[in-house]
Amino acid sequence: MNAPRAEFLDAEPLVRFSGVDKVYANGTLALKNLDLSVRPGEFVSLLGPSGCGKSTALRIVAALGHHSSGRVERPGEGADARGEIGFVFQEPHLMPWGTVFDNVYLPLKLLGKSRAAAKAEVMAVLEMVGLSGFADSYPRELSGGMRMRVSIARALVTRPRLLLMDEPFAALDEITRNKLSRDLLSIWQASGATIMFVTHSVYESVYLSSRIVVMAARPGRIIGELDIAEPYPRDEEFRLSPEYAAHCREVSALLARAMNEAA
Repeated sequence: MNAPRAEFLDAEPLVRFSGVDKVYANGTLALKNLDLSVRPGEFVSLLGPSGCGKSTALRIVAALGHHSSGRVERPGEGADARGEIGFVFQEPHLMPWGTVFDNVYLPLKLLGKSRAAAKAEVMAVLEMVGLSGFADSYPRELSGGMRMRVSIARALVTRPRLLLMDEPFAALDEITRNKLSRDLLSIWQASGATIMFVTHSVYESVYLSSRIVVMAARPGRIIGELDIAEPYPRDEEFRLSPEYAAHCREVSALLARAMNEAA
């Protein structure tokens, strides 16, 4: 699969922000005049300093928060959108009393599907994230990286068109983080989902993304976008390539500008 940006230019956006502002009750302007389109199949990272509204934008897409003005279009708008959007938080938030199977099955249970009817779907997504042998394990028996895989599987079990990920690897060590980044690209391609990914890491964003949106804070706004027109799949050789280093320098320069504008 080649870098998808050019292929998607003519596609109808799956997510669209049009002139979106978000003002909190205390008067904080979290987002100002946000215009952003995400097309089917893209892997778009939102990158920027703390307080720039990255997570706020993600929560608005997931209908976990509301915008103050402007227009937001998302999957399932105007219909039953349950299962159209999956959300992976920074912490896995697993039920400690439930097995891995129980945790992944939960979204299907909430949709009214019986455990027996859901078994094949749960096991399929566990295999996708490399946990097919851990269905009967409990969260306390898993490493941090494995718990995050369970969280990703739970978000994917409804086969969502859109997967939202809010710094899912931030609390993990670098080795685990790099491994999960590689695996996430395989999961993305296998699932066919569109991904919006929030991160503070230049290196993570360049490795994963087809497009990077850089935001500045106070007020939260987009100051630039960069296409990462490199082929998938990406491996450790890509991390060591001159192209990767060049993209990282370009993104770092734009991020420095974002931080200066927020100072």
